[in-house]
Amino acid sequence: MGSSVPNGTVNNMLKLVLPKGSLETATMQLFHDADLTVRRSSEVDYRATIDDPRVNEVRILRPQEIPTYVADGLFDVGIAGRDWIEETSSDVVSLGQMKYSKATARPVRIVLAVPADSAYESITDLPQGVRISSEYPELTNRHFTAAGIEADIRLSYGATEAKAPDIVDAVVDLTETGSALKAAGLKIIDEILTSYTEIFANSQSYADPEKRKAMEQIKTLLDGVLDARGRVLMKLNVGAAQLDQVISVLPSMKAPTVNELWGGGGFAVETVVNKGDINILIPELLDLGATDVIEIPISKIVP
Repeated sequence: MGSSVPNGTVNNMLKLVLPKGSLETATMQLFHDADLTVRRSSEVDYRATIDDPRVNEVRILRPQEIPTYVADGLFDVGIAGRDWIEETSSDVVSLGQMKYSKATARPVRIVLAVPADSAYESITDLPQGVRISSEYPELTNRHFTAAGIEADIRLSYGATEAKAPDIVDAVVDLTETGSALKAAGLKIIDEILTSYTEIFANSQSYADPEKRKAMEQIKTLLDGVLDARGRVLMKLNVGAAQLDQVISVLPSMKAPTVNELWGGGGFAVETVVNKGDINILIPELLDLGATDVIEIPISKIVP
């Protein structure tokens, strides 16, 4: 395998553990888009491979367990939410946030919620001995202890939002949009943690220069995909007389690229813009004299 490693690539074998469950589909798509396709015999297989000289082994496990396994050295690199790193108090080295979740690029929040018709408006309104249901008992306990409230915390194995008010007084739950809590007749009165998906490493593995280099290279590829999402490459032509006014409204990462057309018939301009701005930007550019506007998808942006 060593002979197939491109020049400048570290031939070092990492053990990766990726999240199963709600983050699974989004994570597999991210790795595929980064040209690090995760291959396995079926969608229920916990073992997988990545055809890359830096990756020796891939496991797909529940995110609740991943930080502990990485901290213990069973894997070099893992991906899970910051919520599970904090819940398990795992001693890992963060390689950075990966701004994606199961549905959006927004973070998820661990929140305290009570029935919408409750008089409680903040955590300090809750009585001593308040009954709480949560999949995050350690996070919840630390948060209530800091607030000076003794709570009866009951571990939830799912459907946490359905347990108030009949079984418990309040819930501590994860939310991405808040819609599930609202639909369950709950209101949020406190936020415990904002959690992005995170890529992190075992501390001893990270201390190894070759392993660290391999980790950073993989993260660069993943970041390139995330940075490209929601952006497109725009190309257009414009005459010399209209160039300045077109450039003045054209967004860019640093500055637009401008090249003179063959024969001096004007200029070719290209830049990266947000996909969400295209519907307003194209008509404005045409009004200012741009022609031959082309919009091209981008797979990666690597600074």
